[in-house]
Amino acid sequence: MPAYDVLAGRTYFVRTFGCQMNLHDSERVSGLLDSYGCNLVDEPTEADIVVFMTCSVRRKADTHLYGEATNLARLPQAPGGRRVVAVGGCVAQREGERLCDLIPNVDVVFGTSALSSLPHLLAAAFDEGVGHVQVDTQEEGRGFSTELPSRREHEWHAWVPIMTGCNNFCTYCIVPHVRGRERSRRLERVVSEVSALVGDGVREVTLLGQNVNSYGRDLYGSPRFAELLREVGATGVERMRFTSSNPKDLSDETIAAMADVGAVMPHLHLAVQSGSTRVLRAMRRTYTREQYLRRVAALHAAIPDIALSTDIIVGFPGETEEDFEQTLSLVREVGFSSAYTFIYSRRPGTPAARMRDDTPREVIQGRFGRLARVVEDCALAASQKELGATIEVLAEGSSKRNDHMMVGHGPKSQTVLFALPEGHACDEYVGKLCDVRVDDARPWFLRGTLVGSPR
Repeated sequence: MPAYDVLAGRTYFVRTFGCQMNLHDSERVSGLLDSYGCNLVDEPTEADIVVFMTCSVRRKADTHLYGEATNLARLPQAPGGRRVVAVGGCVAQREGERLCDLIPNVDVVFGTSALSSLPHLLAAAFDEGVGHVQVDTQEEGRGFSTELPSRREHEWHAWVPIMTGCNNFCTYCIVPHVRGRERSRRLERVVSEVSALVGDGVREVTLLGQNVNSYGRDLYGSPRFAELLREVGATGVERMRFTSSNPKDLSDETIAAMADVGAVMPHLHLAVQSGSTRVLRAMRRTYTREQYLRRVAALHAAIPDIALSTDIIVGFPGETEEDFEQTLSLVREVGFSSAYTFIYSRRPGTPAARMRDDTPREVIQGRFGRLARVVEDCALAASQKELGATIEVLAEGSSKRNDHMMVGHGPKSQTVLFALPEGHACDEYVGKLCDVRVDDARPWFLRGTLVGSPR
């Protein structure tokens, strides 16, 4: 058993790739290391411990990890004499011990459900050397790091996992293979955590899961996400968001709860992936184009002003020009406020990786560019609807380009900029709710004038 006092006084740096679940896990990594006497630093050059929290959904994230981890070997000596490199998250879960061979300067590998093992692995690495790997645990409730200490990035916002894993096994997706099957937290534990966060001054929570709409099915026999929304709303939290939602499981009960619970923000990220029913079947998405559009219509009927964002894959194996045109027409019909668009990335171990496709790369790139232009047009149209309106913005900090300009997010997840009043400092507004009259609307942000005082 290593002596944990070897960690006391060590400096650490955390680099996060990927989804909101990884962001939450990174906050828990920081909280854990803080509890063992480590100190967070801003740059890897200042760190004795460098932790990478990884994503394996797309090849690009893998490439970033390999490049950045390898480059650490070229840095000057760590402040404490030796630098330990740890890799966690989905790439760690997927590769396991092989990761130490792929990146020779990696000392520690910990999987998606072994986060609590990190201090032990780090202490062993400092005491004994390289090659400390743990990709799984057998602890009760494994996969949830919420009970661990946390260093939240923002005092006013918290990530709250409600479930992990996925049962859908879409043909392109690696997530079920690295996060496992769906496992839900007990409803009362989630509500208790949110209540505690509200008492700690948190104003906005984001409920996390690979498919939140199926929350509770494994524990209670049927989904209880709508009930969870109502229970969390009763805690007094001012703002609530959630991600991710699979269209096939978006029930009328959940839509009704979204409309009824005032804390639920009028924005939903509803990944469509393709506008072609043929491609959706090949992806094993288990809904059709028409079913997706009916869910969108039900959302608009219950919440007329709701903003919708989505994910879209371009160039899935076998996608034809007709399939792609159906995606473009669906984007125009829905009028998404934003969309994350990706060129298909083969993931080893998934069924789609074995699908043959001879579509030229330049054709796929051309489709990607055309989609980007349509998405931007829709985003601009959605933003233009806000001109002249006064919206409530949760202020998050100063703009990177202008210290006198605040940036925050509106109810529909819009990025909103507004100028600080003369003689006022950024710190007076951070974490406050501010009314902003929209004077300028661009595709990806709004700019406006502060109305009244922050609260």
